[in-house]
Amino acid sequence: MTMPPHESITSPSNPRVRAAAALREAAARRESGLTLVDGRRELSRAAAAGCEIVEVFAAADRLAAGDPGLTALLDELAARGARITALGSRAFDRVAFGDRNEGLVGVVRFAARPLAALRFAADRPVLLVEGVEKPGNLGAILRTADAAGLAGVVACDPRTDPANPATIRASLGTVFTVPVAVASAAETVRWCAAQGRRLVAAMPAGRLLWHEAALRGSTAIVVGSEAHGLSPEWQAAADAGTILLDTVRLPMCGVADSLNVSVTAAVLAYEALRQEAARP
Repeated sequence: MTMPPHESITSPSNPRVRAAAALREAAARRESGLTLVDGRRELSRAAAAGCEIVEVFAAADRLAAGDPGLTALLDELAARGARITALGSRAFDRVAFGDRNEGLVGVVRFAARPLAALRFAADRPVLLVEGVEKPGNLGAILRTADAAGLAGVVACDPRTDPANPATIRASLGTVFTVPVAVASAAETVRWCAAQGRRLVAAMPAGRLLWHEAALRGSTAIVVGSEAHGLSPEWQAAADAGTILLDTVRLPMCGVADSLNVSVTAAVLAYEALRQEAARP
């Protein structure tokens, strides 16, 4: 197996290297519609989902080692129109994700879609995540949605975004396969009302224990940030009769007063899966 034709860059100051490294910042991603995807599995899933792979940077030392798996993937991506570029160690370190790199970084055209542009399966729950701040948490929630077979994820008023390279990495590339939208809380409330979805929100003083609420089917499971919880928007909409909202709690038996948002989402997602499996 031979390598596809490729260029070589050694300088970390090369304009293409600088432009790629800038995609770690949200402003550059918004302006260009591009992001960085680290890792073979993640790049493969982006390609399989039909994302445009604009350029692939490969560590020159990995190429020289003759890894057949790497060569096969680069052949596939080149056949899809991606430019293949070998980077020297200093240049590659500038675009790679810290010490977790696998010798491959792709420049990919990908951005979160607006809520109105997506269709979610009506008979499966969606996860609504308000105010999520950490890319690792959003990525973990996307992995949970994928694993539990949920209809998708809506990031409401997020402080990070699904196209963040760290989110993509944490999601193991499931951000490309799980329907994911970004919207304001107000827009999401209106969407839930129009879709006829009942909402179940997790909060410390929830009315029901987590397993007592009906979570399967056309449900929207709502979780908020650990620091701020859910905004008043949801309860105000329920009080006005715009949405049907119930609340659940997870027991906290130690000194901590909250769980990590991705852990809470996972508990509720798998409870929804359990309820679906138990249905007569």
